[in-house]
This record gives sequence, structure tokens and C-alpha cells, in this order.
Amino acid sequence: MSKKINLLANLKSDFASGLVVFLVALPLCLGIALASGAPPLSGVIAGIVGGIVVGFLSNSHLSVSGPAAGLTAIVLVAITDFGAFDIFLTAVVVAGFFQLVLGFVKAGSISNYFPTNVIEGMLAGIGIIIILKQIPHALGYDTEFEGNESFLQRDGSNTFSTIMGAFDYIQLGAVIITVISLAILISWEKIGFLKKMKLIPGALVAVVVGVLLNELFIATGSSLAISKEHLVSLPVPETLADFKNIVLFPDFTALINPQVWITGATIAIVASVETLLCIEAADRMDVQKRYTNTNLELKAQGIGNLVSGFLGGLPLTSVVVRTSTNANAGAKSKMSTIIHGGLLFVSVLAIPFLLNRIPLATLAAVLLLVGYKLAKPSTIKRFWVRGKYQFVPFIATVLGVVFTDLLKGVLFGIVISVIFILRGNLKRAYNFRKENYESGDIIHIDLAQEVSFLNKAAIKSTLNNLPENSKVIINASDTVYIAHDILDLIKEFKMTRAKEDNIKVKLKGFKEAYDLENTDEAANKVFFEHEHPHQATAKPEPELAESGLR
Repeated sequence: MSKKINLLANLKSDFASGLVVFLVALPLCLGIALASGAPPLSGVIAGIVGGIVVGFLSNSHLSVSGPAAGLTAIVLVAITDFGAFDIFLTAVVVAGFFQLVLGFVKAGSISNYFPTNVIEGMLAGIGIIIILKQIPHALGYDTEFEGNESFLQRDGSNTFSTIMGAFDYIQLGAVIITVISLAILISWEKIGFLKKMKLIPGALVAVVVGVLLNELFIATGSSLAISKEHLVSLPVPETLADFKNIVLFPDFTALINPQVWITGATIAIVASVETLLCIEAADRMDVQKRYTNTNLELKAQGIGNLVSGFLGGLPLTSVVVRTSTNANAGAKSKMSTIIHGGLLFVSVLAIPFLLNRIPLATLAAVLLLVGYKLAKPSTIKRFWVRGKYQFVPFIATVLGVVFTDLLKGVLFGIVISVIFILRGNLKRAYNFRKENYESGDIIHIDLAQEVSFLNKAAIKSTLNNLPENSKVIINASDTVYIAHDILDLIKEFKMTRAKEDNIKVKLKGFKEAYDLENTDEAANKVFFEHEHPHQATAKPEPELAESGLR
């Protein structure tokens, strides 16, 4: 039975962190909607539902849900193919249904198989992406939508070329606001008495100062003034009729269209995988080390997508950028997520005109700091000192996420991890008692508990490199499984090369049934791949005899 969460227990810190997440989420929601070819308000609706509905149903303490950049390509293609946004909304509802099913069949358990170094690599990769993508916004060059995580752009450019191009369009006013905002954010974390003012987050102060500076530039007619296209752009409905005109609802007659179900299933799978990855990351960022019920999370996401689709919103997932912002802002419980959703709702109804005065440069400063915390040099150093088996999959994931996308990068990291695991297992198929051998030495080769066909190449190489006139003891006393490939290899070695090079072979712990010419070694009951490959071994009896060296 899950422990009941008191949502009001940490209201002071949760409100402050929820406010910071709201400031970051607002332009991201709008940017992702625009990049998806959807109405701008649909992104905000998804953010509201992700905050309030998913936040309330989930038992994740830090995760924040909303429209995700990883779904923009799928959404854009679907809206274009359907030719109508209301048909696409039906596919979002279908995706929610499929996610509910995944939750009930306990598909969330696959998150337990994501390696830690891959999850950490994903976070570092996202951090690098945030930094690279926010540099142009910090310089006042806002050609890319907020929330874009793709390295390659549709116009043929890429992240690096966009950064280089930004230096040709520097706006001094944006740079001044970025620098001052960064100074405020860093000071808020370093200066003692400012750190204690938890109810007033540094990000809010930075945003307020950024707005006031730009208003001052405008009032004085300065060339430093930031124009409208470089500010937050939230729709401003003035009447209830205006809301009705910009909010769409699903067309359920489209349920007879097979493509709607295919699109819904695609969204459900991609959204679920991204959610599980983010949940693993969120749990690692939780200083209290609380764990999320991933099956419950899939159900919460499913209900969230059902509601979002019904209300005219984009599909949503748990998202890394907002989640890491939430964790860094000091959130203690999911109340922070709910507050961020409530603030998004209020902003649409009451203060869009005020929010539209926020410079994107000051929000870039907030995200630059978030990106640095995710991709700290100390994180890279920590995996470096752990050795290549930890570092290579970590750095492979980082590069994969930066130069492709989140899912492909993680998949690349997992493949590298599996390769390293297999390589490690191959090396652990046996042990040597001595590293360097000379003619006449007695060489001990102790086989591991399980020796499969994957170990054949390594063992074959070892046997081929044994020196002439040596004596070798191959010990299978602790082995409970050995493949016939390995048995045949050992037998062939004894019958051919061992005789030719005068290598004396002694077998220990092998079963008599395998005819390795040591017929007095039947006492050790070791099960091999033969008549009972799936049975567990009995406890070995004490060894009665060993064959002599030949």
C-alpha cells in the first residue's frame, strides 16, 4: 500500500519551484505547439493538463509533464496527413487509451532495465542541448522555436551553424538582459541571505528585472529595446467567444479511420518510453531517493492524454527539461507540478498581456543554468574515473542524444552497454592463476559458473597461445552450465595440439558422460547442455578423484 502524500507539507518550497517551472514551461509549450503545426493554445492546454491532472494522479515527486519536443515530428506529420486538427485530437485520445492499457499490463517495469550510466548520459546530453539551443536566444536571435532539441533543422542548418549565425544578429539589449539575469541567478545560489529567501526564487527576480529593463529601454526610446518577436507570445483572447474560436475538440467520427488508431499507438509508444526514461532520471535527481511506481505513471499519463485530447491539447509526456528545472528549484513534492499547471491556467485566463512582455533572453538565462547543472564537468569526470565500462556507454549516450534525439541516443547507449557487458562476460568465462607463462609451467584455467558459446573465441585463443611442454589444469568444479561448443573445443585441443606440442592436460570437475578421457571424474554432478539443459544443478559432492597428467 502506497504512502499517502501530504501535498501541503512543503508548500513554501513547492510554490517557489512551481513558479520557476511555470516560467520555463510557458514558452516551451508555445514553441512546441508552433513547431508541431498546431494552434499555440494547444501546447498550453497540454501543459495545464500535464501539471494538474497528471501531477495529481502520479506518485512521482519531481516529474513534470507537458508537450514534448520528441513528439513534434510525429504530430506535424499526423496533422498534415489528416488535414484537420480535430481528427488529430482523436488520435491523442486513442493514445491515452493505449497508455492506460500499458499501465494495466505493467509495461512500466521495463524502466528497471535502463542502465544508470545511460540515464546519466541522457541527462548530460539534454543539458548540453539546452546550453547550445539557448545561446542564440541569449544573443537575441530567436529564429528557432523554444523547446527545439533537434541537431539538424528542416532548412538544412544545424545547431552549430545556428549558433554561428546568431553572432551576425546580436542584439545588445538581449545580451545585457541575459548577463544581468545570469548574475542574479548565480548570486541567488551563492549568497547566503539570498539562498534563505526560498519563497522568492531567483528565476522570478531575473524575469521581473528583465521585463523592467526592457520596459525602460522602450520608454527611453533606446536602441537596446527588444522588439515583440523576441518576447513571449501567448494568445490574448478578450472574450469567452474568443476562447471558443481558438479551442478545438476531437472529431470522434474519425475513429473509423485506421490511420487514427495507428497514429494513436505510435504516440502512445513513443510518449511512454520518453516518460519512463524521464521518471528514471527524476528518481535519480530526487535527494530523498524516493521511487516512482512506473505502472501507475503510465496510467496517469494515459488519463492525461485522454483529457488533453478531449480539451484540444497536444499529446504529453514526462519531460526532462521541466523536471530538471523543478528539481534544481528545490521542489519537495508533486505539489510543485500541480502549482505550475495552475499558474499556466491562470496565465491564459488573466494575465497573457503581462506575460507577453517577458524577453526570451531572460528565460534563456534560466535554462542555461539548468543545462549547466545537468552537464556539469564533475559528472563527466565521475564516470571517467569509474573506468571504460561505465564511461564509454555514458559518453556514447551523451553524443547520441546531442547529435540525434533522446530516444535514438538512449538506444545507442544501451546497445554500447550490452556490448560491454557481453565483452566483460567473455573475459570472465575463466580465470588464470598466473598471467605470464613459460615452458614447463603448470597453468591453471578455472572455468566460470556459466560458460556459453559466446566464450568460445576467448577460450580458443587462450588454448592456442599455451606454450609448448607446459602442464595445464582446466577446472570445471564450480561450473553449472557449459555449452557443447566448449566441450568439443577442449576435446579437440587434447586430441590434437596438446599431443603435438607435448602439453599435458588435466581436467577437473568434468562429467564422465562428456567423454573427455578423464573417466574417473564422475563424482562432481555438473549439469551441461545435453539432455537436461534447463535443470538446476545439484550441490556438488566432494571430488573423489582426479585424473593424472598425461
